[in-house]
Amino acid sequence: MKIEKLNPDCNLNTIKDGRGGIFTFIPKDPIVEFNHLYIKAAKIRGNHFHPEFDEYLLIVSGSGVIVTKDSPDSKEEFIYLSRGDCVYTPKNTPHVFYAITDCEAVAMLTKKWDDCNPPIVHENLGMGTGDHGDPNYKPLK
Repeated sequence: MKIEKLNPDCNLNTIKDGRGGIFTFIPKDPIVEFNHLYIKAAKIRGNHFHPEFDEYLLIVSGSGVIVTKDSPDSKEEFIYLSRGDCVYTPKNTPHVFYAITDCEAVAMLTKKWDDCNPPIVHENLGMGTGDHGDPNYKPLK
C-alpha cells in the first residue's frame, strides 16, 4: 500500500455564508491519538515505518514533502504538502517528512503510540538523519 493524499469533503454552505469554510477528512479507521508536531526548515521527521498503526498527517502551516520508497533499491516517491493538505500512511510503509519551510502538523494515529511494541522501526530513506530510532543520529548539544 502507498501513501495517499486525501481530498477533503466540503459543504459549500460553509463557504457561501462568508465566514470561511469547513473541510472534512474521513479516516478509514478510528483515530485514537493525535500529536502536534513542529518541524524546522530543512529538517526531517521520520525515516521509519509503523508496524502497528496507520498515520494521518495534516499540515497546519508551512510546506514540505513526504517521501517513501518500496525498497532500498527503488526510486523514492514524494508528495508535496502545504497548509491544509492531509496524507494517509498505512502501517509498514517507510516514510520521512522533509520540511521545506518551518512546519506545524498534526499526526493522527489509529493505535496509541505507548501501546505499540515497537511504535516505530527505523529505516533510512536517504534523506538524512533525524529519527530518534536512528542509531547514527546525533542530537544537538
